[in-house]
Order: sequence, then C-alpha cells, then structure tokens
Amino acid sequence: MTVRKPNEKNTKAEILTAFNQLLDEKKAIESQLTQLAKERKSSEEKQVIEIKPVTDQKTMNSTLNSAGKQKIQQTIDSLANLQLSFGSAVSDLSENLTLEAAKLQEIQHLVATEITELQELHSLEEINDDTLDELITQYQQSAKAFAEEFSQRRETLEQEILAAKKAWTKEQEQQQRTIKERNDTQTKTRLRDASEYKYELDLQRKLNKDEYEQAQQSLYKQLEELQQTQEKQWMEREKTVSEREKQFEEYKTKVEAFPKELEAAVKKFQDNGRGLGHYQTKVKADLRAKEVEGERRVYELRIQSLEETIQNQEARINNLAKQLDSALKQVQDLAVKAIEGSANISSFQAVKEIALEQAKTKTNNK
Repeated sequence: MTVRKPNEKNTKAEILTAFNQLLDEKKAIESQLTQLAKERKSSEEKQVIEIKPVTDQKTMNSTLNSAGKQKIQQTIDSLANLQLSFGSAVSDLSENLTLEAAKLQEIQHLVATEITELQELHSLEEINDDTLDELITQYQQSAKAFAEEFSQRRETLEQEILAAKKAWTKEQEQQQRTIKERNDTQTKTRLRDASEYKYELDLQRKLNKDEYEQAQQSLYKQLEELQQTQEKQWMEREKTVSEREKQFEEYKTKVEAFPKELEAAVKKFQDNGRGLGHYQTKVKADLRAKEVEGERRVYELRIQSLEETIQNQEARINNLAKQLDSALKQVQDLAVKAIEGSANISSFQAVKEIALEQAKTKTNNK
C-alpha cells in the first residue's frame, strides 16, 4: 500500500490517518521478516537432516555388492540435485530477505521523516501514546472554533446580502421611476414636435401652392416655346435639305446628259465641215470634251458632298429628336415628383434650369 506524503495543506485527520497507515505497514513488514526468518531456519535444519543420511548412505555403499551400486549412485545423484535445489531456494529466500530489509529500512526512513514533519507541523517535541489524543482534541477544539467563526461570518454576510438586496431593490424602483418619467417626457416632446412640424409643413405647402402653380405654368410655357422653336428649325432644315436634294437631282441629270450632248456636238462638227474646218472642229471638240469632263467631275464631287451633308443632317435630326424626348421625360418626372408633395420653389427652379440648359445644349449642337 502506498502512503501519500502529507504536506502543510493536509488536515490533522489526514496526517493522523497517514501516520496510522505507516505504523500498520511497518508492523506488516516486521511480521513478514519474522516469518521469512523462521522459514529460513526451518529450511537450514531440514537440509542438515537430509545431508546426514546421505553421508550414512555412502558408508553403506562400500559394503554393497556391485549389482546394486548403479541404483545407489542414481539415488545419490538425485539427493545431490535435491541439495542444489534447496541451496537455490535458500539463496532466493536470502535475496528476498535482503530486498525486504531494504524496503523496511526505506519505510523506517519514511516513518522517521513523517514523524519529523508531523512534529514540525504541530510543533511537537516528542510523540508518545497521548499525542494522538491531544491532536484529536486540538483538532476538535479548532473545528469548533472554526464552526463558530464560520457561523458568525455567515450571519454577518447574510445581513450584508439582505441590506444590499434591499438597497438594490430600492435603486431599481428609483431607476424605473426615472425611466418612466423620461419616456413620458420624450413622448410628449415627440408629439409636440410632430404637431408643430405638421402645422409648419401644411402652412408652407399652402403658401407655396400659388407659386408652384405659377412656376409650373411658366415652365410648361417655356417648354412649349422651346418645342415650337425646335420644330421651326427642323422644318427650315428639312426645306434646305429638300432644296439640296432637288439641286442634286438636276446636277445628276446634267451629268447623265453630258455624254449624249458631247456625242451630238462631235457629230455636228463632223457633218458641217472638212479640211481646215475639220481640224478646228476637232480642237473645239477636244476642248469641249475636256470641259465636259471637268464639269462632270465637279458635279460628281458636289453630289458626293451633298450626299454626306444629307446624311449628317439626318443623323443630327435624329440626335436632336432623342435629346428632346429625353428632356421632356426628365421634365415630366420632376413635375410628377413635385406634385407628389416633395417639391417646392427650389425644385421648380431646378426643373426650369435643367430644361433651359438642355435647350441651350441642343441649340449649340445644331
């Protein structure tokens, strides 16, 4: 059994228990040593008794006949082996006794150490038969004093807890009253602020209603004028494009007729004269052909320029139409938001500025 070494944190009861366990273990080891000593002594006596008959047997062997010598020799060998076995057993017992003696010495050292620590722990000068009773009595007295002190401290602590609980309850009640008063004040303030805000909002809406309607009418009028101006400019541009298309068709017709006119002129010159007239006619025909070729190239370049101009005008017209649609949509969206109650004079002015800015941008793009 392993005895746990006591320390300063152990109670008196635990120290006494460990001390008693050490005493019991010491007695058990002493009993084992006594038993082993008896067994060893008995084994030695038995060995002496058995060895003596072996000596007598050797004396008898000298008088026996040769026929029984072999059997006797076998018996002697068996006895010798038995003697060796007893010697081995005695050696093992001796080794065990040595180990047990070492253990006993170690236990005695532990007991002495425990006794020393016990003396140091309880300030004991010597340990006698009454030491245990004295330690128990001291422990009981200390336990009683500790119980009384614990009871007093517990009662004091309970009173402090009760007082703290009452104070906490009173504080919670006061806090609840404070929170209720604060919530009531906040509710009244919130209702008063909401009422004042609603009154001011209604008054502001009423005051701005006429201004809003006037601003809306002015904005619609400006948009209408802007749209009419744009339509007028588009009509003028369409008229210009139409005239250029007509001029283009005329130039195209002349260009297509030039080869026939040239051929007719050459034929006319050929029919009217020969000789010197033929030479002059040829020169004039060549000059006329060059002039016609030059005019044809000029007309073709003008036609190409007119086609590009027409394409650019059509692209610009489409772009302006898209910009106008976008501007009208933005104005309508802003007007709807203003009507829903979130607009005021500044929002109308913003709508007006956006519309005018877009109108200026479109005019500059043209």
